[in-house]
Amino acid sequence: MAEIENRKKVSPEEEHPRKAVGLAAKDSSGVLSPFNFSRRNNGDNDVTIKILYCGICHTDLHVIRNEWKNAIYPVVPGHEIVGVVTEIGSNVQKFKVGDKAGVGCLVGSCHSCGGCENDLENYCSKMILTYNSIDIDGTITYGGYSDLIVVREHFVVKFPESLAMDKGAPLLCAGITVYNPMKTFSLDEPGKHLGVVGLGGLGHVAVKFGKAFGMKVTVISTSLNKKDEAIKTLGADAFIVSSDPQQMQAAMGTMDGIINTVSAKHDIVSLIFLLKIQGKMIMVGVPDRPLELPTFPLIMGGRILAGSSIGGLKQTQEMIDFAGKHNITADIELIKADYVNEALNRLAKGDVRYRFVIDVGNTLTPA
Repeated sequence: MAEIENRKKVSPEEEHPRKAVGLAAKDSSGVLSPFNFSRRNNGDNDVTIKILYCGICHTDLHVIRNEWKNAIYPVVPGHEIVGVVTEIGSNVQKFKVGDKAGVGCLVGSCHSCGGCENDLENYCSKMILTYNSIDIDGTITYGGYSDLIVVREHFVVKFPESLAMDKGAPLLCAGITVYNPMKTFSLDEPGKHLGVVGLGGLGHVAVKFGKAFGMKVTVISTSLNKKDEAIKTLGADAFIVSSDPQQMQAAMGTMDGIINTVSAKHDIVSLIFLLKIQGKMIMVGVPDRPLELPTFPLIMGGRILAGSSIGGLKQTQEMIDFAGKHNITADIELIKADYVNEALNRLAKGDVRYRFVIDVGNTLTPA
């Protein structure tokens, strides 16, 4: 403990030997500004990555504004990281210098719990998050709104050569968040009917994965103006306005599964009734208030309501390989680093289609 306390007294720029630059929030205003800090030297099991692109996730907004009351300032956000390997340790097997590589939400775990032993590091109680977490040496982790990152090989994924790096970056969070429950709950089988609630950063990727799996996909949204986008652009088979009782009634009992991406309080009972007998609704959005859940619609239909959080590293690699094979990417707005605060304000208003990605390699300048 004494070593950790001593480390906390050292400035972020002096903690480690390797100088780094990034964008950090210094307080709950969430305003990002240039930030000098440092990364550790590349160890025997490490991979150093020059960051080229980093997606902006809604989690970033929650953390930098301390909306979840867990911010460790200064916060350098970003966990949808893609770049090029510049250095590898002597024990590294999967990577060579020059490879494309990605880093998602995790950079560490205990490797010995039930979750880790079953390739479910995302459920490890000692997992180390890519940013706003405490690393094994007691220092704060800093994320991908920065020029470089050093990560243990186990937590780095090989990025497909065929996949656009900027459009592929959001898959390292948004992609695995929807891919994991689809695979885990057998919602990946051709001919099955998948409902996707919410057509945002997560939902639009869920539609693409569902179609690549050969499923019938129905988008369920409160906004009719997203219908053409869902069907004509993303390839969904059908669209339901959730506030229309007739449309909801007509779709009752038709879906094998639903991926629910909504992060606001909403009526889930009407959605449960869309499921077939023993159908499954998987929650991946995080509403800020508790949802009401009468058990009757679950019990009478043998239906399942479950939750899912990102995915383990084995599955993340599987997901990105699948995306490369089927050319699945996020629809993005590529921005310069100096536009990031405006982008975050727009994100808070829902003004993005569907993911912001920072062009780190070309536009991030030293503090």
